[in-house]
This record gives sequence, structure tokens and C-alpha cells, in this order.
Amino acid sequence: MHGGSAYGLWMLVILNSAIFIFIAFSFTTPKTKTDWRSLGAFSAFIVALFTEMYGFPLTIYFLSGWLAENYPGIDFLSHDNGHLLHTLLGLEGNAHWDPLHIASNVLIILGFFLLSAAWSVLHKAQQTHSLATSGWYARCRHPQYIAFILIMFGFLLQWPTLPTLVMFPVLVVVYVRLAKREEKMAIKEFGDEYLRYMEATPAWIPKISVDKKQTI
Repeated sequence: MHGGSAYGLWMLVILNSAIFIFIAFSFTTPKTKTDWRSLGAFSAFIVALFTEMYGFPLTIYFLSGWLAENYPGIDFLSHDNGHLLHTLLGLEGNAHWDPLHIASNVLIILGFFLLSAAWSVLHKAQQTHSLATSGWYARCRHPQYIAFILIMFGFLLQWPTLPTLVMFPVLVVVYVRLAKREEKMAIKEFGDEYLRYMEATPAWIPKISVDKKQTI
């Protein structure tokens, strides 16, 4: 028997989705069309995630035959067993304290920290119509998109679903394209200054150390 209240908790779907979208919104305070597109893509992922986590477990129903055959005796409609990686990998104990879930929480927290720090620098630069090259922007050119990717990957570690597994690589491509579009706009606006910044700063893999005397 599984608990009847494990799913169908639509108020939790709405509440959790609203909380994480609001946090992302408050950290990014989107102003441009690109800002809204990046936040919108992230919001779609969050809604899909919590819909399956608390609303309707589409992935579990879709895989129910395979799960029942390979994991007999396990009630996958129990909320704890919705942590599919915990069960499929044969991990024991509370799923909320396994290595995957801990790593997930670390990635999510780091992602939101990076998102806040990166957008603070970016918006200050936008207000002064200057190039953002300090803080995390001194380490990589697209820290805000790296942050969104870290958060989404963190959620995938603790609660993978078929929709979010499909959405994740698609959204990564979306962010890469948005980043390239932003760079074209930055080259038009800042010219050689941005080209020098591109030469000195990696796009996606942050530099471990930054030379404070480095000039762009």
C-alpha cells in the first residue's frame, strides 16, 4: 500500500515552484529580453520538476512496468522512492542524506550564490553602460548561465524525471545560444574592449585565480 497523499499535492507544486522562481527572480531582477528568456527557461524546468515531485509522477507511471519487473516489492508511489537514483543505485538509508542528495544541495546552494554574485556585478555594469569584468566575470564570461545550469543539474541528482532529463540539455543549448547572442551585442557595443576580454577570460570554465593587475 502506498500513502494516498504522496502525490496530488498541487498546493506544494505551486508553493515550491513559486519560492524557487521568486528566489531566482530576486537574485537576477530581469530587465532585458535576454534576462527574461533565461529566467523563463529556468522557471519551466522548475515547474516541470515540482509537478512530478508532488503533483503527478509521470515518470514513475511511464516506467511502472519496468520498475515492477526489476524492483519487485518496492512501492515507487511512495514519495521517498521517488528519488529514483537512490533506489536504482541500491543506496541504503534515508534518501535525503545519501551522497547524491547532499551533492545536489551543495550544487543548488552554490548555483544560487553564483547567480546572486554574478547578476549583482552585471546590473551595476548595465547601469553605468560599462563592461562587466569584475567578480565572477573576471573568472568566466557567463557565470549567470553557469549558475542556472548548476541549479538544474543539482535538482536532477535528487529527483530525475523524464521531462526534466529531456529539458536539461535543451536548456543548456538555449543558454549557450543566449550567451553567443549577448556576446555579439557586446562586441557591437564595446568593440575591441570586449574582444580583449574574450581573449583573457574563458567562456564557461572559470579560472581558478585572477591576476588583479590584469587589464582588459
